[in-house]
Amino acid sequence: MIRVVLDTNIVVSALLVPTGLEAFVLLLCVRGYIQACFSPALLAEYELVLHRPRLKLPSFEVGQALTDIRSKGRLVHPTETISVSAHEADNRIYECAATAGADYIVTGNKKHFPHAYEGIEVVSARELLERLRHA
Repeated sequence: MIRVVLDTNIVVSALLVPTGLEAFVLLLCVRGYIQACFSPALLAEYELVLHRPRLKLPSFEVGQALTDIRSKGRLVHPTETISVSAHEADNRIYECAATAGADYIVTGNKKHFPHAYEGIEVVSARELLERLRHA
């Protein structure tokens, strides 16, 4: 099964635009076609960001999305500190991906993830869906 780590902006976009590509990627994770991997730090970031008042996301939707991610995803506990990104929070995503043996980091902001790491490709939602279509 293909393993992915979803950047927080993918989860946010999925909830803000339920008909978008990011929502389709999240749906594939929730339905078990691909495996979303997350760490305690990444899950905490999802929770923090999704509850920001400026996003105006209904609490029920946020709660349901987090429940789905927890129940269908794979929790990993990184033990290695990685420092490849200038954005410290993004290093937590690299750590999660490396620990999980992820195939992809999926992000809406590839400039924050300029490097593949140990064979883990950084892709947008569109790029991931294209790869899945041709697999």
